[in-house]
Amino acid sequence: MGDFSGKTAEFVALQYLRLKGYSLVEANYVTGRGTGAGEVDIIVRNSRTLVFVEVKKRKDLEQAAYAIKPKQMERIRRGAESFLARHSEFGGLDIRFDAVLVESLLKIRHIENAF
Repeated sequence: MGDFSGKTAEFVALQYLRLKGYSLVEANYVTGRGTGAGEVDIIVRNSRTLVFVEVKKRKDLEQAAYAIKPKQMERIRRGAESFLARHSEFGGLDIRFDAVLVESLLKIRHIENAF
């Protein structure tokens, strides 16, 4: 049951976040070559907070948590800066970086303020 792709994990994570009241702003946001920023898996909004979400799928939740490395966190932060620079309509919102860890379709953990 835990054998599915990273894209499927991102889909499952997005549905999980929607059930928690978040609305999708953008999925798989890529800033482009030469920016030093990585892809942001999911960008969602909940009231006055814009959330940049990293999704990690591993064979267990603990491994997924340790799979988010500092270098990747920095690339995601730069991706968020790029997104905000291009989308001034979100400028007044609070910003947060979360992680959604996926082990299987039924074992999911959402960590707010993950980094």
